[in-house]
Amino acid sequence: RVEMARPVDGGRPLCCGRTFLAAGMVDEARSEASRLVEAMLPMVRQGAVIVGLEPSCLLTLRDELGAMLPGGEAAEIAASAKLIGEFLWSETARGNITMNFKALEQRVHVHGHCHQKSFGAHQPEVAILNSIPKLSVINIESSCCGMAGAFGYNKDTFAVSLKMAELSLLPAVRSAALTDGIVASGFSCRHQIKDGTNRTARHAVHILKEALT
Repeated sequence: RVEMARPVDGGRPLCCGRTFLAAGMVDEARSEASRLVEAMLPMVRQGAVIVGLEPSCLLTLRDELGAMLPGGEAAEIAASAKLIGEFLWSETARGNITMNFKALEQRVHVHGHCHQKSFGAHQPEVAILNSIPKLSVINIESSCCGMAGAFGYNKDTFAVSLKMAELSLLPAVRSAALTDGIVASGFSCRHQIKDGTNRTARHAVHILKEALT
């Protein structure tokens, strides 16, 4: 069963607070995080898993949430939060779901978001992609894409952002055949790839969807 968590106060959509944190607005981020915990905690205590697509948002719940809101409630939220790749891989391994993928005769190059890699959440995504028959999955050995939220768009940090991207990610994308797919589950990563190479990267779920239809 899939449920969308809604704010208890019936107001604005829920937010993890990441956008405020990135701008150094800690009090505002804490306020958003509190609203999220209040709305999600009852479902988590009933056994729900929080599944997310965007690494920076979802993994805020496993990282900064506990610093903003110390205590057991934040820990409960953190323990239930999984990226879509982690969730699908773990549930498949447990035998709780079966992914009947059709063959995709394609090669894809996969870039992991920094949060994914630091929390061990990148490899499950690569693993679930590798389970698609005939799909050739190439993991891009890269550091940070350099975008880091709004860092890559700030006038004072734009050049540094591009230098970071040019260390490994952008050269790897440029060297990929035009018929190859580029996968990056981070929103900012996809923008950096587009801006730096004019190649369009897709979230891993788009590849999974193709293999399921």
